[in-house]
Amino acid sequence: MIAIIDYKAGNLTSVQRALASLGRRSLITRVPAEIAEAERIIFPGVGAAGRAMADLKEMQLDRVLIDSFRGGKPILGICLGTQIIMERSDENRTECLGLIRGEVVRFSDDLSDGRGTRLKVPHMGWNRVAFKKSHPVVQGIDPESEFYFVHSYYPKPANPDQVLGETSHGILFASVLSNKNLVAVQFHPEKSGRAGLSLLSNFCEWKGGVDA
Repeated sequence: MIAIIDYKAGNLTSVQRALASLGRRSLITRVPAEIAEAERIIFPGVGAAGRAMADLKEMQLDRVLIDSFRGGKPILGICLGTQIIMERSDENRTECLGLIRGEVVRFSDDLSDGRGTRLKVPHMGWNRVAFKKSHPVVQGIDPESEFYFVHSYYPKPANPDQVLGETSHGILFASVLSNKNLVAVQFHPEKSGRAGLSLLSNFCEWKGGVDA
């Protein structure tokens, strides 16, 4: 069973529908015991970091996430879930889970492309991900694929070796992170068509190691 963590941060049914289309059983839950018993965890979310962390702590879900990570359980972070796994976020000056060392920062309001065209914040729409190395969760995904993004903040990991993929939006930013049994994506795989479903399918088979 796959546990989709419900911490009042977004529409989780789209993730569950995507898993169902792959023939995968999942449970949307905020019960720590159910999350602890799950085979793997998906940690999605939209919204603000400060409110999300407050809700995680109130429901005691921060502890079960940390324990699950330390126990080697496969975890997939999505969008806000990718930001909250960092140590801190500039959004609401929030102390986060610290599963990956580093911070979350906001895009500058004066972003532009190589031709000088002003780029919008939030970064919203389809964009490519340049995968920097191989990993079971991104195996077989066409490098020309595009994924769907909606965000104003992005993660800056302290260790560049934990950057699995990068995306350009005025600057080059980390859009896919990996650390042991954790993979996190800044985009929404459940809204990213065939490529997103391939990533979710790979995650459902992944045992939690780089070569697993």
